[in-house]
Amino acid sequence: MIKNTFFTGQPIFTQLLKFIPQAQVGKLVAQFQTDHYYKKFKTYDHLVTMLYTCFHGCKSLREVTTGMQVSFSKLKHLGMHYIPRRSTLSDANKARSEAFFGKLYHGLYSYYYGSFPDSRKKKTITERLFIIDSMTIHLFSDIMKAMGIKPVNGKCKGGAKAHVLMKAEEDVPRFIDLTHGTKNDKIILDKITLEPGSIVVFDRGYNNYVKMAEWGKQGVIWVTRMINTASFVTQGSNPISVRQKQNGVLADENILMGRPSNKKTTKLVARKITYKHAESGEIFEFITNNMKMSSLTIADIYKKRWQIELLFKRIKQSYPLKYFLGDNENAIKIQIWCSLITDLLVKIVQSKIRKRKWSYANLSSIIRLHLMSYVNLFGFLNNPDKVFNNYDESKIHHQLNLYT
Repeated sequence: MIKNTFFTGQPIFTQLLKFIPQAQVGKLVAQFQTDHYYKKFKTYDHLVTMLYTCFHGCKSLREVTTGMQVSFSKLKHLGMHYIPRRSTLSDANKARSEAFFGKLYHGLYSYYYGSFPDSRKKKTITERLFIIDSMTIHLFSDIMKAMGIKPVNGKCKGGAKAHVLMKAEEDVPRFIDLTHGTKNDKIILDKITLEPGSIVVFDRGYNNYVKMAEWGKQGVIWVTRMINTASFVTQGSNPISVRQKQNGVLADENILMGRPSNKKTTKLVARKITYKHAESGEIFEFITNNMKMSSLTIADIYKKRWQIELLFKRIKQSYPLKYFLGDNENAIKIQIWCSLITDLLVKIVQSKIRKRKWSYANLSSIIRLHLMSYVNLFGFLNNPDKVFNNYDESKIHHQLNLYT
């Protein structure tokens, strides 16, 4: 028998849970009183159970509970004291505050990504860039308020919306606000604080002249697209080089946004760049409060907004956000928060691998398939070929076939 090179005394799941500081969990339990009235199924047990659900992509309460029952002998390594029954898990998802899980996500983000950068270092555009957008999660019943225009039959699906602020160089949500699907995207703007010198890019659905003017006074650069119905006055044009014209820039103008006849409307001095996409031929109108950057740089900054769409696609494809373990708003929010925590844990692991690069898809697959295996996760990820180096077929014991 060949000795397992990567054998360890703890399952991969336990190694992942070590990235969640127990002191932080205890502090939040005390803050939100989430252990009150629970004799056995404590908050930490609930958290581990929901993370198990997300890592394995479980689609039902029975799938979660039976899966954990099969792994009963290994659960002591996870620090769990109680394996819930279906009714217990369902009741906890309905009653335990989802705010605990949301606060835990933001606490973990701050712990691993929230350190202050060296202010003496000259930052690149990517290091200064923040992206704002929202991710809609459709529900097959009217649990949270429905979205969009009602269909002919009068029935609307429910929907949850995650309003997200992401730092471009980190590829994980920096701030998240979960609301009903009908909430306007602009509600997140008042909850966001950015440092002077930051660059923020967002879709035209977030156009808010008051907030954009406030960011300008704070030294924050913003880039977005112009609304089709926007009212503005052209105040002059900027020269366009041959290179800019060849790369799609059609016009570069200084404008004053806001209806002149309306004295109450906030007037916004901006720069409008008209750009034609080379492949599709579609024409875009970008607006920004930066008057110095190249028009091609502004267009490239807006193009980077697509990164947050890839984040949403990754989360939706990797975690169970089509099948929920409860038919109430609290349960749905808990499952969304735990999916985000799961995603964050995988990204933390990915950032700590030093000797080899792993794609997110391959890494999450390995974790999902071997969640309860006794394998040294980082030992394997840093040097998976070590298995082949220690492989000696002569040491394998071959059992004789009695029928030959």
